This record gives sequence, C-alpha cells and structure tokens, in this order.
Amino acid sequence: MKKFSIIVLSIVVLGAGIYSQRGDIALRILPKGAEALLASNKIDTLGDGLHIALCGAGGPMPAPNRSGPCVAVVAAGKLFLVDAGANGLRNLGRMGYQAGNISGVFLTHFHSDHIDGLGEVATIRWAAGNNSTPLNIYGPDGVANVVAGFNLAYGQDKIYRNDHHGNTVAPLTGAGMAAVSAPLPAEGELITVYEQDGLKVEMLAVDHFPITPAVAYRFSYRGRSALISGDTNKSANIEEFAQGIDLLVHEALNPAMLNAMNQAATAVGLPNTAKIFDDVIDYHASPIEAAETARDANVGHLLFYHIVPPLVLPGSEALWLDGVDQRFSNYTLGEDGTSISLPANSSDIVVNSNDL
Repeated sequence: MKKFSIIVLSIVVLGAGIYSQRGDIALRILPKGAEALLASNKIDTLGDGLHIALCGAGGPMPAPNRSGPCVAVVAAGKLFLVDAGANGLRNLGRMGYQAGNISGVFLTHFHSDHIDGLGEVATIRWAAGNNSTPLNIYGPDGVANVVAGFNLAYGQDKIYRNDHHGNTVAPLTGAGMAAVSAPLPAEGELITVYEQDGLKVEMLAVDHFPITPAVAYRFSYRGRSALISGDTNKSANIEEFAQGIDLLVHEALNPAMLNAMNQAATAVGLPNTAKIFDDVIDYHASPIEAAETARDANVGHLLFYHIVPPLVLPGSEALWLDGVDQRFSNYTLGEDGTSISLPANSSDIVVNSNDL
C-alpha cells in the first residue's frame, strides 16, 4: 500500500511539474509543429482524379459543423473553389490545403452567404502564397460588379501589406481579383468557362427565382464528372446535365423544419424572421427533390450541401433526411470536411466522412 502511494504521489508531482512548464514545452515543440503544418499540402497526397471537398456545408444560418457554402475541387494538381462562404478558407487550411494554391473561384450567384468570404480568400491567397497575378473569379454576367466592389473595399489593405512586406512578399500585381464573366446559359445549354490540363468546367442555368443569374457548374476530368448545383429549386436542367455523372453535389432545404421555425418565430413575436423562414422555402430544393434528381439522372453518388436549417437538435438529421432513402440510397449528408475522390479513369467513388 505504501509503495502504491509513493507511485501515485510521484505521478502527481511529475504531472504538476509538466503542467507548470507547459508554456516552455509548447514553445520548444512549436517550431517542429509549424514546420510540418507549413510544409503540408493536401493536393500532394491526392492521386490523379477529380476530388471534391466541402469547405462549407451549410447555408446562411450558423451551425457548429456546417459553415457558409464553399466547395473545393482539385483536378490536374490545381485547387478551385465553388463559392466562398464564411469560414471556408479557414476550413481549407484545417483540411491541409494551402491558400496560395487556389487557382480560381466559380460563383454560382451573388447572395451574400456565397460571396462573403471572397475578400479573405483573395487576400490570404495573395499575401501567403507569393502570387503575382490576381485571383480569377468566374461567374455569370454581374460578377465584374462583385469583383470591383471587393477590390475597392480591400484597396487600402493591399497598400498596407505592400508597404509593410514589400514587393517580394506582397507585389501589388497579385492583389485582389479579376472577373471572368460569361452570359447566362439558356435552358438546355452548357457554356464552357474553363478548359485546361484535361479539366473542363461548364456552366448551366438553375432556377433560383427571383434570383438571377444563378448557375451550377459541371466539372469533367479524365473520365470522371461532378456537378455542383449552387442554390436552386428542383431543376430539369440539372437533371439533364447530371445524367450519368459520378457525383451530384446538391443543395437542400427541409420545408417541414422551416415551417416549424416559422411558427416558433411567430409565437415569440418576430414577424420579420417568420416571413424569412416562409419566403426561402419556394426557391430551394427539398432533400427528397434532390434525391429524386439524383435517381432520375442515374448519378453515382449524391452529396448534400447548403443544408438548411442547421441540424443541431437530437434527431434533426433523421428528420431532415426523412423520405430520402426511398428515392435514392447512395448519398452522403455533408459536413465541413466531407470529401469525395473520383480516381481518374475509374468507376470508384471514395467517400471520406471528414477531413477536418
């Protein structure tokens, strides 16, 4: 008993000593940890193929594991984003991607929750990545106004950073963004907005009325394909251009849950909030409708994103998905960090539940 007490006392004393020195210990291991973090690059670990990752799986309402809409696409060794919602860039860093490697951003439409992270994306990509040309922002007509606004808002910031760090680190030629716009495609039409190194990105119109323009993007690379919907109602155009693709990344909103939130807002005397909860139902697809699109288009896998409302209560995920399995069973309910890999010239679909 005495021997056991001595052992316990020794452990306690050792633990107390380590705790009291925790700052010094952290300082000693920090350089190695920082070295590993700065040297890491997720792209280098991915095989050749088309890789999709959710840097933001949610919508405009705050959720603990679903940030503003942001989808990362890797192909031919390059990293692209579809939309740039809040916290998306920071999630990318936690997932092992380097901001300096972002080659472009494709905007689906200009709602604030899809663009509010653009300034941070462009700034960190420039200042931390030694880029000497602006970040290309692709989108339908109107994207030039969005880009001009961000460039104006960040105009003084780029001067500060250049003054402080100099041309080697922060050359003014690399600051900000450059708009690459395309006309809104007609129904049944695809417009190629990017094609290089075997990667082809095509734009198609979606129904987010009264929001216009609103588009989706189809990515094709070495025999693999993915379509990212942006915000949309159930769309015959998406079903047409998703025929036989490997992966459909589709937004969804659960109407029953929004109706319940409308009732709650009304009950506590928040009529404006209640109206918003009611208004948004008519220009988003439901989970069941997204599943029906995946089924009717015979896609390989369905990844839900832009998930509304936030799923924070026990049982809310089951409620949100109610009826989906009866329509289409090959799906994943996305969270920040969910990723799916489509190896080149293969039929494999590799789902990674969380890369965070």
